[in-house]
Amino acid sequence: MSGDIYLTQEGYEKLVNDLEHLKTVKRRALSKAIGDARAHGDISENAEYDAARDAQAHNEKQIVELEDKLAWVRILDKNIPKDEVLIGATVKLLDMDTLEELEYILVSELEADYNQNKISISSPVGGGLLGHKENEIAEIKTPAGILKYKIIKISR
Repeated sequence: MSGDIYLTQEGYEKLVNDLEHLKTVKRRALSKAIGDARAHGDISENAEYDAARDAQAHNEKQIVELEDKLAWVRILDKNIPKDEVLIGATVKLLDMDTLEELEYILVSELEADYNQNKISISSPVGGGLLGHKENEIAEIKTPAGILKYKIIKISR
């Protein structure tokens, strides 16, 4: 992987904690599972052993991927302008078609979580909001059609 990955402090800490969990708790559990499966006899025809080894390989791959991502992390500066929609901003919107008010936090793909209203800046809506200011109307082309949002408030 190459290129900076911008995260909030909270997103960075979550990745660090996830990595620590994979390296300690999960590694130990998988090692134990391999040992238990090995104790059942011939490992050449032991599906339980093969599954445990596959899980261990997958865990190690996840560790390498997280370490690579963390090497490129840049934590968002708290001094980012508050008058423009940029990564890290909380944006209150008015859907011009339904008149429904929405609120999103713009984050990187790694932190995106629709259930927490965190949308990626690389998504159509997130990318379409970037650069706009309060009281502007953003027209965003999506696979479902064009969405029109009025930016009501930008905060950090």
